[in-house]
Amino acid sequence: MSLKAYQQAQHAAEPPRETEYRLFAQVTRALIEAGERESRDARLFDALDWNRRLWSTLSSDCGASGNQLPKDLRAQIISIGLWVSRYSSDVARGKADIDALIDINRTIMEGLAAQNRPG
Repeated sequence: MSLKAYQQAQHAAEPPRETEYRLFAQVTRALIEAGERESRDARLFDALDWNRRLWSTLSSDCGASGNQLPKDLRAQIISIGLWVSRYSSDVARGKADIDALIDINRTIMEGLAAQNRPG
């Protein structure tokens, strides 16, 4: 089996919460690496854009009529998504620190990890 076929099979068999956790981990790693760089370069803007798109997708999904998450949780995710979008613009302009975005993502990852643990 080729590596690509193996990866596709892995993703198909992976529970949704694990997929979400993995995606948050990848995006957060990109934010951390961009934040560690002395210069503001394309890596920073790419990481900010990737994070903003992640949150935008989550927000859109939470706004969909068929979403089965509790209404208050969906509203909180949408609210965080809006904040991430505004705050990312401030980071891109050099008016804010990237650490708050990293902290939010880590908090979400902790929640996803707790849901994935056997009870």
